[in-house]
Amino acid sequence: MTEPTPISSTDSRDALRARIEAAERRNADRTLADQAREAATAAVDYTRANPLTVIGGALAAGLVIGLLTRPGRRVASRVAHSTAGAISGAASSASSGVKNVASRGGSRFGQMIGQAAVTYAMTLIDEVLETARAGQERAEELGDAAGVQAKKITARTSDAAGSAADSTRALARKTRAAAADIVRDLGRKTKG
Repeated sequence: MTEPTPISSTDSRDALRARIEAAERRNADRTLADQAREAATAAVDYTRANPLTVIGGALAAGLVIGLLTRPGRRVASRVAHSTAGAISGAASSASSGVKNVASRGGSRFGQMIGQAAVTYAMTLIDEVLETARAGQERAEELGDAAGVQAKKITARTSDAAGSAADSTRALARKTRAAAADIVRDLGRKTKG
């Protein structure tokens, strides 16, 4: 029978270190890859189960993001002004139509109903435009608040990542120290 050749403590320590580092890399890579794979699978499953919700959410998010940008607000403002102009034009044309009917012999009661309808429509339009302006202002405020919160979350995440990295380094140092102790003990036992 052949006797095993004694392995030097330096060689075994280096081999053990290499194995530990390789295992740490595999664990780190596997964890990130597994998490990414699970997140992608969950997103695909949810999209398949709720396609209309995903499309509606994407449209709503796009609209909100568009309104939070300066060009998006300009476009929304132009659309609101154009719509207001078109509605005003339609209302004045309806008003002149009511006047034309009245001048052609319509009843006084009919004139009053027409003018009341036009006045009511104009009041509604004014309220809608005011609500749109208030909504735009609120969206700007929410955008500013969201920006502040995003910065806070980014700072917290950065701090947490730094803390996790420090903890991982400390654990790696402890693991190396423990492995070195084991290798030293093995070396002493093989010599002794």
